[in-house]
Amino acid sequence: MNFSSKYIEEAVDAFASLPGIGKKTALRLVLHLTQQPKETVQQFSASVQRMRDNIRECERCFNLSDEKLCTICADKRRDDTTICVVEGIRDVMAIEDTGQYRGLYHVLGGVISPIEGVGPSDLNIDALIQRLEEEGVKEVIMAINPTIEGDTTIFYISKQLKDKEVKVSTIARGVSFGGELEYADELTLGRSIAARVPYGGEGG
Repeated sequence: MNFSSKYIEEAVDAFASLPGIGKKTALRLVLHLTQQPKETVQQFSASVQRMRDNIRECERCFNLSDEKLCTICADKRRDDTTICVVEGIRDVMAIEDTGQYRGLYHVLGGVISPIEGVGPSDLNIDALIQRLEEEGVKEVIMAINPTIEGDTTIFYISKQLKDKEVKVSTIARGVSFGGELEYADELTLGRSIAARVPYGGEGG
């Protein structure tokens, strides 16, 4: 791809570094910005910079937040006796979009994957155990992507909870094995949460 301007080339490279954005799409976005008033582009770049400067992890559940507690944890109307354990931020958004869940969340920040060098200590598992000990939680819903790594993570966490007085359940298999929660349609995901089943350890 030949560029008549190094500035355009640098901007295209920047956009193309984003996930799901190829060079052609990046070029289309950059050329669009060149046609916009400078004030519009400045507002665009300023909003991205403000987001990066001010976004933080919720101190309680590790969701992204503007404040120490995210809006979900800070909502007194939520059921704080139930925690839905998810792999990442996008899973929280996907479940919230279903409108079928009114409890709290806990974001692990990934799944156990020895091949990629990710162990239990690299995830927010200890913080989850601490929440269960301090917050009077009655049920933990494992809403982790149904993959080998996801099932390994569920199995590990369930073993850590076996002596705790807490119910451990998993979402119903409306989400196919190997699928990702964020790409499941809202109806299927909502039903999977509502029709959750007790976790059976080795029996799945």
